[in-house]
Amino acid sequence: MTRKTLYTAIGRFVRRTNGCGRSCPVILLGGQEYLMDMQEMVLWTSLNWRISKREEIGAAYEKTAACACFSSDRSWEMCVERLLTRGLLISGSGETEYDALYDLLGSLNIIPADGSFGLRCLTFLKLTLLEHVSFSAARKLFQKDNRTSEETQVMQLARQALLSTAEIIKCVEKDIHRLHNEKALLDTLYDDSDTTSDNIASMMKTSASTKPVVLAVANLYLRQQIIFERV
Repeated sequence: MTRKTLYTAIGRFVRRTNGCGRSCPVILLGGQEYLMDMQEMVLWTSLNWRISKREEIGAAYEKTAACACFSSDRSWEMCVERLLTRGLLISGSGETEYDALYDLLGSLNIIPADGSFGLRCLTFLKLTLLEHVSFSAARKLFQKDNRTSEETQVMQLARQALLSTAEIIKCVEKDIHRLHNEKALLDTLYDDSDTTSDNIASMMKTSASTKPVVLAVANLYLRQQIIFERV
């Protein structure tokens, strides 16, 4: 059976001014700044807030690149491999698409983005100027997001601490809605001798709470309500 693989971009896009006064695209990830050239930026943008199969990446890249003017000396496949090596793109694999989705999201930390007006403005400009999404469609970024109970709980927990998808699954499994302090968080997540931050994703894969949380996280991400971080 052919294994399924899914990809997405992680980190947060900002602009920095270099010593020559020129604006440079930068991705913030894990407390570090990563410079990218235009070709890499187009590819990263094509996968930002998207979860795609390998064959879909090229089509999205070509669509975005066709609207921008820059020289490209590498194939999109070469750019994908470079960004994977740098950790700015990630992939997840499994026997089914759900297995690949869990492998992709399980270890990623979740940061709510719904309250960031500036981030939504940047996304609005990206959609309208680079991807030629209509103004009326892009303005949905500023409308209130309607969430399921699982999505609401994910957002509530993510606002209280920097948690991975797997850690949120364990909180949901234990019906935890409030984390009073760091000690309470550690006592909740790592209350046995087997679970560690390195293996919690594999430990929680078979939990009854896993699928609802994974789907909630994926849907929040696709609706641009969260971003992913890796520390």
